[in-house]
Amino acid sequence: MDQARIEAAARELLAAIGEDVTREGLDETPARIARMCAEIFSGLQDDPLRHIKLFEGSGGCEPIVVRDIPVYSVCEHHLLPFFGTAQITYWPNGNRVLGLSKFVRIVDCFARRPQLQERLTTQIANFLFENLPCQKVEVEIEARHLCMTMRGARAVEATTVTRAVRNGNV
Repeated sequence: MDQARIEAAARELLAAIGEDVTREGLDETPARIARMCAEIFSGLQDDPLRHIKLFEGSGGCEPIVVRDIPVYSVCEHHLLPFFGTAQITYWPNGNRVLGLSKFVRIVDCFARRPQLQERLTTQIANFLFENLPCQKVEVEIEARHLCMTMRGARAVEATTVTRAVRNGNV
């Protein structure tokens, strides 16, 4: 990630909206924005495969559900945050299961990119289905979008729910 370029762009944006980028309070903002971008878009350099770690399971095929996984992402249309929770349900196929914390890390990896909630849900479901020994995967994300609450429709209470289901034997 090009930190210097992000700083210059932030400085230009502040000047373009009529701010004095040298005034106290704003003088360090471009550097803070560059550091923030490195953090919130770190998924662009992260490989979700590094989070796959399988363990011995019970050998059953009952579903495993991980709820309330925090989701923090940035809408690619307005570069404003959206946030909420994900729920992942998967049915193992065999005696190997993914470590539970890995679900959180995989969601975070895909969320830390400029995103659309619909694509984020699909990416997670596809990735898990293609990389886990499983019969079925369901991913649901419920989120609030600041692009809908701070501007535009100003629908403060609106939430968006997206769901992806993948079936078959791997």
